[in-house]
Amino acid sequence: MSAEKIMILGVNHKTAPVEIRERLAFTNDPGTPYRELKVIPGCEEFTFLSTCNRVEVLFVSSTPVETEKKVRNFLFNNSMSYEEAGQYVYLHQGEDAIQHLFRVGASLDSMIVGEPQILGQLKQAYRDASEQDAAGLIVNRLMHKAFSVAKRIRTETEIGSSAVSISYAAVELAKKIFGDLKNKIAMLVGAGEMAELAAQHLMNQGVAEVLVANRTFERAVNLARCFNGKPVALEELIPQLEHVDILISSTGSPDIILHSQDMKPIMRKRRNQPIFLIDIAVPRDLDPKLNDLANVYLYGIDDLNNVVDINKAERDKEAVQAERIVTEETLKFMLWLGSMEVTPTIVTIREKADAIRKAELAKTLSNLNNLSEEEKQAIEKMTSTMMNKILHHPIIFLKKEDSHTDKKIKLAYFRKVFNLDPDPGNSE
Repeated sequence: MSAEKIMILGVNHKTAPVEIRERLAFTNDPGTPYRELKVIPGCEEFTFLSTCNRVEVLFVSSTPVETEKKVRNFLFNNSMSYEEAGQYVYLHQGEDAIQHLFRVGASLDSMIVGEPQILGQLKQAYRDASEQDAAGLIVNRLMHKAFSVAKRIRTETEIGSSAVSISYAAVELAKKIFGDLKNKIAMLVGAGEMAELAAQHLMNQGVAEVLVANRTFERAVNLARCFNGKPVALEELIPQLEHVDILISSTGSPDIILHSQDMKPIMRKRRNQPIFLIDIAVPRDLDPKLNDLANVYLYGIDDLNNVVDINKAERDKEAVQAERIVTEETLKFMLWLGSMEVTPTIVTIREKADAIRKAELAKTLSNLNNLSEEEKQAIEKMTSTMMNKILHHPIIFLKKEDSHTDKKIKLAYFRKVFNLDPDPGNSE
């Protein structure tokens, strides 16, 4: 199995602003992207990851160049040209793709290094791939390895102990606006994992009350109960803002849920008391024009890049050790791939040698008419044993562990020496 068949194509918070990432936002139905990817020629096995900050397709293809073009068009839903999309996407192939996946799973490529959410999201992506019958031998092995690498990094480094999530950064940003969150009322719109983390962080900061609004009211009730909060229907969002100090929105809505014109009368009722809005949804939940209103402070996901991270220096130190582990585990995976490349060559040399043995044996036996069946079987066994002994050391040499580059050179040399890839034009 050539490592060059493994590719990762995607966009993230580093390569594309939120308005571009919005175009790549997919529905909550995991089956939709898998159905579309399955019909792409050359997309042999794959998994699809979609989060607030990244959309990635990991795929294995025997025609990587042609398949990549079709996967890129799928990601952007043909909303821009292949060349235009090129300024926002990243493409990793072979060893780089493997290393990138391990870094993503270990939260080394996250907006906030060390945040714990991405591993759970990666595991869900793998579950979706398995349920949609899209994960084959390579994706299965690679994803499980990514999980074990992340676990090893959490065990051997302190990168998780001082880690912060996107939700935590949102709460830290709120503290910068208000100074103290005690006696403040917060509203969470959306009741997913990020909302849950935000609620926990808000309670830790001593907010007076947490309101939870969600399209599914039962989910809002369940989350509010966990934090002694108050559930509200999504339809109550706008009137509730008269009393709210902090709004954190993270719904899966494809449309804006709060427009600037909705907020103007609310601000009059609030007597222009400051309100802090943070939008961590993709596509965006909150109208960017809200920022034009006096005493309305709106921040989006990309603004979190500017949050001062009090643990950044410590995490960066731990990240150095984590990167070493990623490099080590990437090399191990490349050796496993190399061993897969060796197997077809071993099978081919054995088949070729056995074909020669049988042909020469048949010629010899045709001239020895007086041999008994027992004698013919003895000669058959002898030639088979000789062949195995002759091939023993070359095969041991081929199986010996080498770097990926050395393995490829050795394989090419071995196949040339034994003429395993003869020129079609050669009459031999």
